Amino acid sequence: MVGAGRQACDTREQGSDMKIGIIGAGNIGGNLTRRLTALGHDVSVANSRGPQSLAALAEETGATAVPATEAARGAQVVVVTVPLKNVPDLPAGLLDGAAAGAAVIDTGNYYPQQRDGRIDEIEDDGLTESRWTERNLGHPVVKAFNGTYAQDLLERPRPEGDPERIAVPVAADDEAAKRVVRALIDELGFDTVDAGGIDESWRQQPGTPVYGLRAGVEAVTRALAEASPERPADHKA
Repeated sequence: MVGAGRQACDTREQGSDMKIGIIGAGNIGGNLTRRLTALGHDVSVANSRGPQSLAALAEETGATAVPATEAARGAQVVVVTVPLKNVPDLPAGLLDGAAAGAAVIDTGNYYPQQRDGRIDEIEDDGLTESRWTERNLGHPVVKAFNGTYAQDLLERPRPEGDPERIAVPVAADDEAAKRVVRALIDELGFDTVDAGGIDESWRQQPGTPVYGLRAGVEAVTRALAEASPERPADHKA
């Protein structure tokens, strides 16, 4: 069931910092590293090229550059932000060292024609992109930021109640993890809309009305409700 809402109550103490691991340092991963360190969180960041390639980002932000196998160690929130085709190649046991009950954010999108090639479980079996990612990771995920412009993370945060505040759809089966992620997004300066569970996360995949939408809670809620489960032709293999 899709539902609107501002920030949810967080199970952690408001204002306390968290240990956050970010796997993938592209546009979204890099800008989340910048924002989350600026908010006082303890951020470890990793990519496929190794910590040495992240020296400049680490120096800029104060984040710790680590191998991918160490990014989730002790983390209460882990962000997986890599091309979908690379998810199966992530190290086995990637999330084994995460804190108990860690929230794992999936920012990924399936671009079969442009980048990822055909993924049979998505095309033939009807899995949502995040359900496929979840199965490959072996851990429940929270789908968020997949339709967010990376630069908006730096340029479009607004205080609560600001009429120009953007809302981000968030889908997950794990309600506790969803609360943590929604509270973190609120801290980043954005509202959230509960987009239901992972099997409903097709509502925010590429080609849907909400994908890339810069709008508030009401418009995002309406866009989610208007989505069709039929994948557009240009988003099929």
